[in-house]
Amino acid sequence: MNRFNKIKVIFTFFLTILSFCAYSQSNVFKVTLDAGHGDHDFGAVYSGRIEKNIALAIVLKVGKILESTPNVNVIYTRKTDVFIDLVERANIANRANSNIFVSIHCNANKNTAADGTETYVMGLSKLASNLEAAKKENSVITLEKDYKRKYEGYDPNSPESMIGLTLMQEEYQDNSISLASKIEDNFEKLGKKLRQGGVKQAPFMVLHKAYMPRVLVETGFISNPTEGNILNSEEGQNDIAKAIAEAILSYKREYFGSGSNESNDARPVRDTTPVKAKVVEAPAVAKNTPKGTFFKVQLIASIKKTPLEPKNFKGLKNVTMIYENNIYKYFYQETSDYTAAKKYLEEAKDKGYGASFLVATKDGEKISIQDAIK
Repeated sequence: MNRFNKIKVIFTFFLTILSFCAYSQSNVFKVTLDAGHGDHDFGAVYSGRIEKNIALAIVLKVGKILESTPNVNVIYTRKTDVFIDLVERANIANRANSNIFVSIHCNANKNTAADGTETYVMGLSKLASNLEAAKKENSVITLEKDYKRKYEGYDPNSPESMIGLTLMQEEYQDNSISLASKIEDNFEKLGKKLRQGGVKQAPFMVLHKAYMPRVLVETGFISNPTEGNILNSEEGQNDIAKAIAEAILSYKREYFGSGSNESNDARPVRDTTPVKAKVVEAPAVAKNTPKGTFFKVQLIASIKKTPLEPKNFKGLKNVTMIYENNIYKYFYQETSDYTAAKKYLEEAKDKGYGASFLVATKDGEKISIQDAIK
């Protein structure tokens, strides 16, 4: 073999190695875990129970479970008692090109009887309790240097001011709700240990800055003596960590494959090209899709199928359902009038669907709200 052929063989070998590395990397499911607070930011503190310590302990336990799973890469915003800016927490996930971002916290309330888990997705809910939760977590930015410049004048005491974020919210909302639902479903399985509080929506700064499906988990109220002691215990933290980790792995299996050692398992199993939604309850609609642009209120997205009866949707009528990308999506009303659609959205939120939002379709295919308005 002459010198030129030797160089050619070596060059081809290195190209193969690089290609394999790139291919393997693309098959890895990346999870960024964020332990809330840290260092001088203690979070909520009640009777010796400290949020920053509990959140970190749970995150490390979740990470340990995930790291034992093939094709899962865990990125931590912090693994020790350090302070990380809110925007930097999100940037860590963004730089890693993570598939999901999970921020873990503990709740607290002056009413020490308050209890229950809550898993939040990004949104502009006007529900007072949701805004209060966001206000509490967003206030962390005041501990950061030069926060007024960094956050462009955003007022952490007024979460409602985080307006104009619906474009980013739309892109990841379905997947975020799916992940949040899985986490809350697993919390429900813990039974009497922790009361499941459901999926909610609020304008959390740390979620706003993460460009991927993302959730913020309030694992329970440390202000509640009984629940706080569970959160502060090794057994309680293990139960919570297992519930969160299993939900993440369930999400991975549903959207990215089984997680075995086969080389193609971590690739998305869904076709990401735009498709018409599969209608479950009313096949006739799929055959005779009305032409034009329509708005609907998406109430919830869940892995569970629920009969379309008003009693199952807090009295709301005209609820429809589609099965799309392995998720059941439930919608309220349908109209070509954007003003009417906004009124339906307010009605849904008043009924308790704080995470509901508007979606738009044109000739049966989903489009952005902005395009629909145009």
